[in-house]
Amino acid sequence: MASEQGGDAGLRRRGCSCTKDDFLPEESFQSIGNYFKALKETPSRFLDRITTRSLDTDEINEIKARSGHEMKKTLTWWDLMWFGIGAVIGSGIFVLTGLEAREYSGPAVVLSYAVSGVSAMLSVFCYTEFAVEIPVAGGSFAYLRVELGDFMAFIAAGNIILEYVVGGAAVARSWTSYFATLLNHKPDDFRVIVPRLGEDYSHLDPIAVGVCVIICVLAVLGTKGSSRFNYIASIIHMVVILFVVIAGLTKADLKNYSDFTPYGVRGVFKSAAVLFFAYIGFDAVSTMAEETKNPGRDIPIGLVGSMVVTTVCYCLMAVTLCLMEPYSQIDPDAPFSVAFSDVGWDWAKYIVAFGALKGMTTVLLVGAIGQARYMTHIARTHMMPPWLAQVNAKTGTPINATVVMLAATALIAFFTKLRILADLLSVSTLFIFMFVAVALLVRRYYVTGETSSRDRNKFLVFLGLILASSTATAVYWALEKEDWIGYCVSAPIWFLSTAGMKFLVPQARAQKVWGVPLVPWLPSASIAINIFLLGSIDVKSFIRFAIWTGILLVYYVLFGLHATYDTAKATLKEKMALQEAEEGGVVADNSGSTALDH
Repeated sequence: MASEQGGDAGLRRRGCSCTKDDFLPEESFQSIGNYFKALKETPSRFLDRITTRSLDTDEINEIKARSGHEMKKTLTWWDLMWFGIGAVIGSGIFVLTGLEAREYSGPAVVLSYAVSGVSAMLSVFCYTEFAVEIPVAGGSFAYLRVELGDFMAFIAAGNIILEYVVGGAAVARSWTSYFATLLNHKPDDFRVIVPRLGEDYSHLDPIAVGVCVIICVLAVLGTKGSSRFNYIASIIHMVVILFVVIAGLTKADLKNYSDFTPYGVRGVFKSAAVLFFAYIGFDAVSTMAEETKNPGRDIPIGLVGSMVVTTVCYCLMAVTLCLMEPYSQIDPDAPFSVAFSDVGWDWAKYIVAFGALKGMTTVLLVGAIGQARYMTHIARTHMMPPWLAQVNAKTGTPINATVVMLAATALIAFFTKLRILADLLSVSTLFIFMFVAVALLVRRYYVTGETSSRDRNKFLVFLGLILASSTATAVYWALEKEDWIGYCVSAPIWFLSTAGMKFLVPQARAQKVWGVPLVPWLPSASIAINIFLLGSIDVKSFIRFAIWTGILLVYYVLFGLHATYDTAKATLKEKMALQEAEEGGVVADNSGSTALDH
């Protein structure tokens, strides 16, 4: 027993000791000689990391223990549902609706929201099964580590960080826009214009930075307190949404729907890809599984319930906006407030602006809580400095990770325009959600040591065909081909591949508590629609995404790879030492018993 406690303490000390080694404590970084030796071993270490998969039990017990202190289990399904609503309904609906309806989809923006909502709901189901079975703060990072290995988890981790930082920055800048409306000003009246920085980065936003600082303080004080604030703010937000829909429809003009799809079907899907940004946030709720009292019951109800409410609200608000005034006259910065002014209800714009501000505040708060927990779990694996994994004993929150992530959010929000942020964010998020769906299929159909080589190979062929056909459909769409020949080839391949997986490959693992229905159809559809939406995003966003991924790879080769390799080997040594000590204790006990018998 003493040995077991000692081993556990060793694991805890590795993650949160307050020494000079807080940032690079691993063996490879103890001297220049060690580091150059590690660099020479990069190919073999990379092969080890790319083929190594974590275990559910490791993520739940050993990895979590590296934070030193437990996060407090205080949340119920009610908290999670309101966190989900608070996390999602924010700047997407209040800002991007106007921009997309005016420039890309017209009144058909409601269809764009429906398409994005279906994609988000499919991803919610995939996230939910993982969150129930692996209830840790790492969210999709932990899920991918278990099913796709360290390297894929790291690439996802980098994009998760990008998703949260960019998403928070976009919401913070939108906060300034609606705050300006509330005070009868233009957003740029509160921004500092520096033309030398270029059009996309020259509108400096100090108010966005101030909002980030306030959110940071709230997030570090405690999750339950944040939950209460979010609950109250979200109720006010829902009341404002009901006001917008009911009051707005009294000013509806059906003539505004006479040209429903002015930009065609392509415009609907182009908007859907960007408006997916409006659904981002539900994955933050999955990171709260570690603080949930009953994950098996609370997470499915909380996640699915919040997504249903959100999708209905979005579609109703989109319909209302486009019935109130012609799509070509919708204001791109504060569409709902200006729409009420245009129909003669100038007083109503203050209610809308206030509701939007409340919504954006809760989005920022839940995002801050979620991103800090992602960073905490990533740091527990030593892919990021373990200093970021520390959980404060008093508040039960990861203060270091919260402060660092919100500082990065504030920096980006200070410089960058909303449209750039929204496009880049959608690429990153769709990429991650697609991989979570892939990971779910791997989880159901492949178990190391149990799945036969024949079944594994069949599964890989069908999975490869699903990915290839989905990619082909997206590329064909992106090339703006007007005929349907390409779709007539790729769509049947996707269908037959999914059917082949369903009927020709036996599932290797059944869900333990709650599982995704209609496997493999549902995760396969999630893969297809996420990849398809990626095909609707502009090339510049992919270039920015590629640059970010390149930076991640450089960091991984120089630091992350060696830190995780050393940590994994050190943990394995500790386990073996513990096992030997236990075996030695058993032998000693048996010898003592034999001596007494004699």
